[in-house]
Amino acid sequence: EGRVEVYHDGKWGTICDDQWDDRDAEVVCRQLGLSGTPKALSWAHYGQGSGPILLDEVQCSGNELSLDQCKKSDWGQQNCDHIEDAGVSCDPFTGNPLVQDPAQLPCMTPTRAAGCGTEKGAIRLAGGRSPSEGRVEVYYNGDWGTVCDDGWTDLSAQVVCRQL
Repeated sequence: EGRVEVYHDGKWGTICDDQWDDRDAEVVCRQLGLSGTPKALSWAHYGQGSGPILLDEVQCSGNELSLDQCKKSDWGQQNCDHIEDAGVSCDPFTGNPLVQDPAQLPCMTPTRAAGCGTEKGAIRLAGGRSPSEGRVEVYYNGDWGTVCDDGWTDLSAQVVCRQL
């Protein structure tokens, strides 16, 4: 759970809560690989961010694999203040602990942000019979680690395949 921040064009920024709802939260939770009950929170519930507000008027159907696929304003086009920063809870009993500094979050998007993994990106498949199968590993904090299969679905696998 926490304030939602996105990385675009070399910068981290927040999302305005205009039109923000549980369907948007569902996509954020899916994109982060978190299971549980998605809940959208508004009015800077997790504190106001700093820097640019990068997205506004996000309207997901809830079936998208990432926020990129949702209807939304153009990057940087918004009419908000940080008091309207959007947040998400993916269920208090699952997921990662709250981390305030975005640089400390595990990067799930290959090669988009400095320090997001090595080689081809932030995720890889290991131990398979071919490059297109294997155990999912995530590069985080200088090490490769495995992904727990609790809540793993075909949709989770689709996200990994798209990232590769």
